[in-house]
Formats: sequence, structure tokens, C-alpha cells
Amino acid sequence: MSTATASSNAVQLDGNDLPAFCPNPAMPVWNHHPRVFLDVTKTGEAKCPYCGTAYALKPGAVVHGH
Repeated sequence: MSTATASSNAVQLDGNDLPAFCPNPAMPVWNHHPRVFLDVTKTGEAKCPYCGTAYALKPGAVVHGH
């Protein structure tokens, strides 16, 4: 699968959605796995090691630091 296709199927995150974690609140409860936090700030995207769900920052998303 190409990067463009993977990004278009990814869960789009805004700066207010960080820190990113999976499973996300939209996932059904019966399909949950242990919560993992994903670092999307370095490359703009990440993939869950459990379920393979892709996450990506929206274009122009502002990441706030501490």
C-alpha cells in the first residue's frame, strides 16, 4: 500500500487530539486492546502495534508543547 493511500485511510488528528492513543473513543468496546500512546509528532503519522490502525496529523495541525 502506498503512503498516500495509507494516509487517506488514517484516523485524522488535530493538535487538540494529542496525545494520540489507541484504541480511540470511536472504536467499539468489544474490539478494545490495551491502550498504547502513539507519537505522531515526529513524522506526522503512526500505526498501532496491536490492531494496525493508522493515525495521522491533519495538514496544518498545530502541536502544542508543554
